[in-house]
Amino acid sequence: MTHYEVIVVGAGFSGIGAAIKLREAGFEDFLIVEEGDGVGGAWHWNTYPGVAVDIPSFSYQFSFYKRDDWSRVYAPGDELKNYAEDCVDRYGLRGRLRLGTRITSAEFDEAHDQWKLGTSGGDQVTARHVVVATGVLTQPKPPAIDGLEDFGGTLMHTARWDHGVDLRGKRVAIIGTGASAVQVIPSIAEAVAHLTVFQRTPIWCLPKPDARLARPLRAALRRVPGAKRLTRVLSQAYVEANFPVAAHFTGVVPVAKLGEKLAKRFLRKEVADPVVRDQLTPRYALGCKRPSFSNEYLRTFNRDNVVLETSGIDRVTPKGIRTADGVEHEVDVLILATGFKVFESGNMPPFATTGVGGTDLESWWDTHRFQAYQGVSVPGFPNLFMILGPYGYNGASYFNLIETQSRHIVRCLTEARRAGATRVEVTPEANREYFEHMLSRRPQQVFFQGGCGDANSYYFDKHGDVPFRPSLTLETMWTSARFDLKHYRFAGNRVS
Repeated sequence: MTHYEVIVVGAGFSGIGAAIKLREAGFEDFLIVEEGDGVGGAWHWNTYPGVAVDIPSFSYQFSFYKRDDWSRVYAPGDELKNYAEDCVDRYGLRGRLRLGTRITSAEFDEAHDQWKLGTSGGDQVTARHVVVATGVLTQPKPPAIDGLEDFGGTLMHTARWDHGVDLRGKRVAIIGTGASAVQVIPSIAEAVAHLTVFQRTPIWCLPKPDARLARPLRAALRRVPGAKRLTRVLSQAYVEANFPVAAHFTGVVPVAKLGEKLAKRFLRKEVADPVVRDQLTPRYALGCKRPSFSNEYLRTFNRDNVVLETSGIDRVTPKGIRTADGVEHEVDVLILATGFKVFESGNMPPFATTGVGGTDLESWWDTHRFQAYQGVSVPGFPNLFMILGPYGYNGASYFNLIETQSRHIVRCLTEARRAGATRVEVTPEANREYFEHMLSRRPQQVFFQGGCGDANSYYFDKHGDVPFRPSLTLETMWTSARFDLKHYRFAGNRVS
C-alpha cells in the first residue's frame, strides 16, 4: 500500500492549481490521481464543435501564470487544454500524475489519522490529507426520457463527443439549450441537412464581446510593461459585474434588470420570426440559471434547416423523437446537450466518502443540507479538503476559486506541520457560523427573489438551496488568507 502526505483527486485546473501551490509551500510528497487519460478536466473531456471558454481568457487563467498568446478574447477549448498541459510541465507536475485511475472510495482511518483510498485499478493508496479537486461539471447527465436505449441511430453526449461521426448531410436532433448547446448548435447548423433543437427552457443569451487577438496586440501584451495586468483587471471587473454583483447583490446594483433589457433587445435584433423569438424568450429572471454569451446562437434559428421544437418529449423511438403532440421527428443523429450531474447523489463527491464514526459524507449532506466551511471543510471529515465545496464558489472566474481555496488549504497544512498535528478538522461551531452567515445573505440574491420558478436551474440543490458563495471576489481572497486558524482543531502526533 503506497502512502503519500497529500493525494489530490483530479487533474483538471483545480488539481493542477492545488498541486502548484502545494509545491510552492514546500509539500513534495503528493500524488495527483486522474480518471481520464490526460489532464485538463472539462477541457480534456469536452471537445465538441465550438467549445470555448465563456468568460474572457484574461480572467480564465492563473494570476501567477498569465498567457499572452490567446488567439481570441474567449479562447477555444483546445487552447485551454494546451494551457493545462503547459502548466503541468512548467511547474514540474508530470511525474506526480497517475492517469487512467478513478478513486472509488475514501475512508478515514481514525487509528492512524489518514485516508484509505480505493482505486479503479483494484489497489489502495493512503494519504494523510486528501484534496478533492474533481469539480462538478464532470459526469454527463443523460435525460430521463423513455426509449433512449431504443434509438437506432447515433447517440452521443456533448461531453463525450464522437469525432468519428460525420454530421454532414444528416438529420440531427439536439436535446437541450444550455451552455454547451449554445456553442454546438451554430457550429454544426451549416453542415447538417436538418437540425431540430428540442428546448425545455430558453436561455438568456447576451452578445459576446469576443474578437480575434491580432498579432500586434499579443506582442503588446508580451512587451508593454503592465499590459497583461491591465487587461486582467479590466476583464475581472467585467466578470465580477456579470455574476457576483448581478446575482448576489440585486438590491444594491440592478445589473440583472439591465442585462434582461439588453438580452431582449439583442433577441429582437437577431431573430426574424416573432413566434420563434417568443419561444426563445425566458420567463425567469436573468441569473436564475447560467446565462450564455454568443453572437451566433440566436441568429441560427433564422436558417431554413433549423427548427426550434418546444413541445414536450414523449419518448425516444428507434427512428427519432416523438413529442407530446404525437409528432415523430425522424433523425439520424441524436445529441444530448443535457449537462452534468451537479448536486445529484454520487457526484459530490463522485466516490463514497466515510469520515469519523463511519459517517457517509453524502448522507451527512442529505441530513444537514449542503454546507462546508468556506467551501473547503466539513466537520467530521478530518484532513479532507475541497476546491469546489458548497458555498465556496461565488460565480466569478473558476481560477479565482482555485487560488482562493488552495490558499486556504495550504494554510491549514502548513499549520499542521508547524504544530506536528496529524489531524486537521474544522470545528462544528465555525462551520455552523459560516453556514448561517451565508444564509443570512439570501435576501440580496436573485435566486430567492421569486423569479426563478420556471428556470429549471441546476443551481438549486435537492434542499432548495443555491450553494454559491454570496460574496465579492475580493472578500473571498481576503478571508482565505486571514480566517482564524482556531476555526480548526489541530490534534494528534502519531506516526502511522
